[in-house]
Amino acid sequence: MIFVTVGTHEQPFNRLIKEVDRLKKEGIITDEVFIQTGFSTYEPQYCDWKNIISYSEMEDYMNRADIIITHGGPATFMGAIAKGKKPIVVPRQEKFGEHVNNHQLEFAEQVSERFGSIVVVEEINELQNYFNLDLIVDESSNSNNLRFNSQLKQEIESLVR
Repeated sequence: MIFVTVGTHEQPFNRLIKEVDRLKKEGIITDEVFIQTGFSTYEPQYCDWKNIISYSEMEDYMNRADIIITHGGPATFMGAIAKGKKPIVVPRQEKFGEHVNNHQLEFAEQVSERFGSIVVVEEINELQNYFNLDLIVDESSNSNNLRFNSQLKQEIESLVR
């Protein structure tokens, strides 16, 4: 199963939802897909979806998912990492009217470069290249997860000082 979440930011994230729906329609994605669409205006035609889900629903979808695709919100992708998953992160971008700036893109790129615990997809047309589980399964998720969390905590603490 594939779980897609765009968070609860008030700007639509139609770019991601439309692409996942297109990939499902064209048979590039053959798995079951559930999308949490947030405040997006596009309604998926080929995937199951709901605007807002509870925390327990999100936990359930993340636990069951073979692949997690998420916006660039750190709490969301770190939640996936904590479950031993290597999420595909599609950061919201200012140029598409998805956020007020590019902080999600900048942060996700830093996390990917420093820790390798996420896959960052900046160009939406490249998303279809990441449905091979070998590319996104982290074989040593437990040790990498602990290392990632520790290093991230140190980075945040150094920025706050």
